Amino acid sequence: MNRESVIGVRAFFLQLQDRLCAALEAEDAGARFHRDAWDRGEGGGGVTRILLDGPVFEQAGVAFSHVHGHALPSAATSRRPDLVGESWEALGVSVVVHPRNPHVPTSHLNVRLFVAAREPEPVWWFGGGFDLTPYYGYLEDCEHWHRTARDLCAPFGADIYPRMKRRCDEYFFLKHRDEPRGIGGIFFDDLDTWGFDRAFAFIRAVGAGYQEGYLPIVRRRRDTTYGEREREFQLYRRGRYVEFNLVYDRGTLFGLQSGGRAESILMSLPPRVRWRYDWTPEPGTREAELYDEFLRPRDWA
Repeated sequence: MNRESVIGVRAFFLQLQDRLCAALEAEDAGARFHRDAWDRGEGGGGVTRILLDGPVFEQAGVAFSHVHGHALPSAATSRRPDLVGESWEALGVSVVVHPRNPHVPTSHLNVRLFVAAREPEPVWWFGGGFDLTPYYGYLEDCEHWHRTARDLCAPFGADIYPRMKRRCDEYFFLKHRDEPRGIGGIFFDDLDTWGFDRAFAFIRAVGAGYQEGYLPIVRRRRDTTYGEREREFQLYRRGRYVEFNLVYDRGTLFGLQSGGRAESILMSLPPRVRWRYDWTPEPGTREAELYDEFLRPRDWA
């Protein structure tokens, strides 16, 4: 990998941001992303794009960042202690979409490249993935999401999807609640053993797969009737999303530890949320079904 490779990844990430914003705007007629460019001087910068209060998406964030520093934060070196103290740069795109209708799931995508300037050769790796967080479970949506993930992984090896699905199930898990955040997807980190060109090709496939997996679900569910009960359950379950992102998410921790821009880092949090003390759904309800049937790791594909 050389400097031209990093420039090529940056160009792709910016194109991916443009493409995803255009696709989400097309699904949410009349809503537009606000563009917020930010710069932290010698530490790099980025462009955060936010869509607010659309008829389909209550909030959607698509953020690009390219930042660097003199020593990797602990969130990045806990699994790579050999890189403690090395200068670094990181670039990527993060997407979190919080729909208005409780029958449309929240979705998340992240693709990123890290480079540590260790001598004599820099150390690089890709990371990322995507996952889905439904509030009301639909079998066909879960199957479509995971089959899309399986199919994009297939050209890279028969073992890739099962391995990355398992890592996603393990990562997006709230230990203090003993429950998954959603139905998963794929998750990977330290992706460097394939060589740069193949790893970058996989990153491009993940970016396309997210759009192919999510938007058909949005179209299928966005006009489903709902009332106050469903809305209250959505807000309650959003609390789990907040808990995970603030307690466990390595991207959030890395951004805050590296002095990143808080508004851009925390754009993943939903605009409205609530907690209910010691609450559980009544047995036999659609709300209970989410816990009993969908928040359990299984072979969806």
